[in-house]
Amino acid sequence: MSRIHDALKKAEMERAEIQSGGVHPPFSVVPGTAAPGFREDNSIPGGNGTDAAISSFGLESLLAKSSQEKWNPDPATMLFLNGDDNKRGTEEFRTLRSRLYNAREKMPLKSLLITSALPKEGKSFTSANLAQVLVRQHGRRVLLIDADLRAPRLHLMLGTTSVPGLSDYLQGRCEEFPVMQRGPLENLFFIPSGTPIDDPSELVGNGRLKVLLHRVGLLFDWIIVDSPPAVPVSDSGVLAKACDGVLIVVRSNSTPFEAARKAREEFPDQSLVGMVLNGTSNGAEPYSRYYYEAYDKKNKG
Repeated sequence: MSRIHDALKKAEMERAEIQSGGVHPPFSVVPGTAAPGFREDNSIPGGNGTDAAISSFGLESLLAKSSQEKWNPDPATMLFLNGDDNKRGTEEFRTLRSRLYNAREKMPLKSLLITSALPKEGKSFTSANLAQVLVRQHGRRVLLIDADLRAPRLHLMLGTTSVPGLSDYLQGRCEEFPVMQRGPLENLFFIPSGTPIDDPSELVGNGRLKVLLHRVGLLFDWIIVDSPPAVPVSDSGVLAKACDGVLIVVRSNSTPFEAARKAREEFPDQSLVGMVLNGTSNGAEPYSRYYYEAYDKKNKG
């Protein structure tokens, strides 16, 4: 039986035993089997680092054409934009960051899709804070993309505008850099959802997201893509084809086991990087916690 299956079963058992104790941090990590050799320095395994591959024209164009915005982040959900590096929950995201670098040792991993089984399980919260903790490392440049064109939330969390954005680029109305924003956190770039549209499924499947990731890939060390939930709509499965890996968020005491299992089956084994189990309780003192279960291909169940 795989670790992912164990994590999902644990979530279902906790849901049956206790009630949810909140939606977001503070939370703690229950690690999987430790794997040696994860890298958190400024080098990329098998390469000489991203900056060496970036032409000055490309970086200068990124800075010149992207818009500098004065974000007003939500302090309840944005852990790394409130000036408190020791806020409860920040260390857990640092642990997740370490495990992603460990996964990068074993597979090509730059663009990462974050999804969930159902709505309101914490995928956007995870996407935003993961991007923030990744960019806290010196010299790292991160692009955060809100690809949930049905119910976008990242611009609300970051406290910024949603247009222009991804939908405008996918429709050919904007080029890459003009839809990117820069906020108060150096080297963090954000593409919001863009102008609302009637048929997101057709738009995300037109192939332009893959073109976007290819064209800007050398400019960034990580690209984090927040997608719609996997069970209600097909968007995440389509978006995942343009990304290197998938991270699934499920919420303890809320996500039905069968829904989580179905979400996991939407993606091929080779693209699954791990799972976040969010919103669990701890004994007599309920508080939200964070779990990360490394996905080990050698132990698939």
